[in-house]
Amino acid sequence: MRRWAVLIALMTMSGAASAGEADVVGVEIRKDGDGTYSFDVTVRHADTGWKHFANKWEVFAPDGKTVLGTRTLHHPHVDEQPFTRSQSGIRIPVGTKFVIIRAHDSVHGYGGAEKRVELAP
Repeated sequence: MRRWAVLIALMTMSGAASAGEADVVGVEIRKDGDGTYSFDVTVRHADTGWKHFANKWEVFAPDGKTVLGTRTLHHPHVDEQPFTRSQSGIRIPVGTKFVIIRAHDSVHGYGGAEKRVELAP
């Protein structure tokens, strides 16, 4: 009986991991009148449900560590792939030449494809 429990646990874990990492597949950016930016980010992830889904995307400064903005994704997008979500009001320091957009999922964290977006002067 114990072998079945181990087998079921392994199958469950492999199913969650099979969704892979969240990839950023597209980014549109606009500078708004108040000096902030709006981002439309398209993410692809094989969401399997509440246990494994893309749960946010973030805008990082060129150092790759400083988070400038976050768009939390509050639910799985199992039947909507890829999907695009927007966030406005993101402040980017003057003089920043580019930003990095990364998607995050509830199992792997970061690690999928990211996009580097050049900012207009």
